[in-house]
Amino acid sequence: WELMNEPRCMTDPAGNTLQDWLEEMSTFVRSIDKKHLLTVGLEGFYGPKNPKSLTVNPADWAALYGSDFVHNSNLPNIDFASAHIYPDHWFHEIEFEESVKFVSKWVRSHIDDGDRVLKKPVMFTEFGYSNQNPNFHPSQRDRFFKTIFDEIYASARKNGAGAGSFVWQFFVGGMEEYNDDFGIVPWQRSSTYQLITEHSCRLAALRGLNQLKGSLRELCLQDK
Repeated sequence: WELMNEPRCMTDPAGNTLQDWLEEMSTFVRSIDKKHLLTVGLEGFYGPKNPKSLTVNPADWAALYGSDFVHNSNLPNIDFASAHIYPDHWFHEIEFEESVKFVSKWVRSHIDDGDRVLKKPVMFTEFGYSNQNPNFHPSQRDRFFKTIFDEIYASARKNGAGAGSFVWQFFVGGMEEYNDDFGIVPWQRSSTYQLITEHSCRLAALRGLNQLKGSLRELCLQDK
C-alpha cells in the first residue's frame, strides 16, 4: 500500500503536520492489514532540517513542501522507502549530461539513507524522462533509465538497500489516449525493451533464476 502519492503540506514546511498524518495513517493501515507492504509515496525531497536539503535537493524550493525523505520513511509501520525521479520537471535550464549526473547522485543518496539510517529497502517508485524536452531523442531516455538501473543493481548485488524501480509509465498499443509525455510502449524501441529486460533479469538472477516462475522465468532464461 502507498499512503499517498507525492504527499506535501506546504502550509507547514517544518513537516510536523505531514509527519503526524503519516504516523496516524500508517498505524491505521497496519491495524487492518498486516499482510501487505506499506510505503509513503514520497517524491524523496529532504526537509529544511536535513543537511542533504542543501547538497542533494534539486533546488531550495524542494525543502519547503513539508516532507522529508528520512524522517517520513523512518516510521515503524513503513516497510520500505520510496522516491521519485523527474529531473526535467525539477530543472528547466540544465544540459542533459548535468541531468544524468544529478540522477546518479539522487539515487545513490537515497540508497545510502536506506543503508545507513533507515535500515530499509528503497524503491524508486516513479520516474520518467519527457519527450517534450528540447531536442529530445529516445536514446536520452534509455541513458536516463540505465543510470537508475545501474545504481540500483550496484546496491542490490551487495545486498544493499537498492530494491527496485517502477518506470512511469508503460503502455501497450491502443492506449495512447491515456499517455503523457513520459509514457512508452517498451517493445516499440528494441534498445529500450532490451535495457528493461536485462535489468529485470539481472536483479532476478541475484535471487536465483531457478526460483522464478511463469513469464519472467521464461523471459530471463530465453535472454540468457
